[in-house]
Amino acid sequence: MTLRAALAPLVAGSTWRRGVFLLLGGVLALPYGLLAVTFAQLIADSAIPRPLVYALLVIALLIAVVPLLLDGSRALEVAAVRALLGVDLPEPAPGHRGDRETRLRSALWIATHLIVGGLVMTALFSALPMALAFIAQQFGVGAELTSREQFGPLDGRDSGWLTLTGVALLVGLGYAVAGLGALAVSMAPVLLGPAPAERIAALEAQATRLAERNRLARELHDSVGHALTVATLQAGAAREVLDTDPEFVRRALSAIEETGRTAMDELDHVLGLLRETSSDRPAVAPQRTLDDLDRLVTDARAAGLAVHAHRVGDPARVPAAVSREGYRIVQEGLTNAARYGHGPVTLRLDLHPGALELELVNAVGPPDRTDPTRGGRGLDGMRERVLLLGGRLTVGPDGDRWLIRARLPYEETTR
Repeated sequence: MTLRAALAPLVAGSTWRRGVFLLLGGVLALPYGLLAVTFAQLIADSAIPRPLVYALLVIALLIAVVPLLLDGSRALEVAAVRALLGVDLPEPAPGHRGDRETRLRSALWIATHLIVGGLVMTALFSALPMALAFIAQQFGVGAELTSREQFGPLDGRDSGWLTLTGVALLVGLGYAVAGLGALAVSMAPVLLGPAPAERIAALEAQATRLAERNRLARELHDSVGHALTVATLQAGAAREVLDTDPEFVRRALSAIEETGRTAMDELDHVLGLLRETSSDRPAVAPQRTLDDLDRLVTDARAAGLAVHAHRVGDPARVPAAVSREGYRIVQEGLTNAARYGHGPVTLRLDLHPGALELELVNAVGPPDRTDPTRGGRGLDGMRERVLLLGGRLTVGPDGDRWLIRARLPYEETTR
């Protein structure tokens, strides 16, 4: 080992930060030290009744132990460990109360931090000044302070040995801080790490975030994809009759404009949902539900897609979540029919007590428009929506037709 490598722990920034962490424990231990000194004096004073002293001692011990078991104390220690020791401990789960094993581990860590910190602070305030005095006397600074004292086998005449002793004290204190800091780094995950219940809560929160991201991706794909498909069909139809039917072109441009506005509202809604995670700003547009189904069918017809719609039941009795997902399934089905299908689309919507059943049927398009992976991510989104609601989905070719059939169960309610 080279001299540079041997001295590296003494000058490393991590050692200084760990030293600050240990001293923080010493600062927190000061009230406990003062309490111990006070009770030592009370016990030594025979004039004070012993039962009173012992009663006060029990009360003081209870008060001293309580902070070690508090969730807030653990959270503060975790923050200090992350900032000063550089250990990537997860934050305690919000609202999660630690179990007995977690509290005991945390109490052991805090108590050890206070004891070790107190010892380091004591060494700093005693050994450090002594070491500096030993080194300074070699250069004639403060020699009168050490010349009249006896330090074990050494006295003021042993200036060389005193200097070496001072250097050894400084180096030893530096290595002690580095070693204790490294030990704290290795033990922090063991004593302050998350309990099994916290790990489960963190995994559940992560799963919830991933599910929300997937839901937003489905919303964006379905709404914007539908708007682009309708606008593309309208623009293509208008281009074909640009010179012969200006009135149709005017209507097509108006429909494209309205479709674009609707798509922007949908996009603002998704962005609003994303902003909700970091601010109190609400979503700027309501989500589409089965109440908007007539408008969806009208837009599809305006784009040149013949839609024969049949509905039985009142959408107001369908829960909001089922109504939103049902709307998106119909929207994706109409989008795929416009892109890949041929001829009219038959849409059937039955709102039975306890279940929403919907079916979309259209003829399979010509070979140049038919895609064996028709729907792609849209169909994946349909399956995810139906799966989340515990329903059933049938989608795929049915002879010369393309069939989408979904059943979404629910508990009937009034919105």
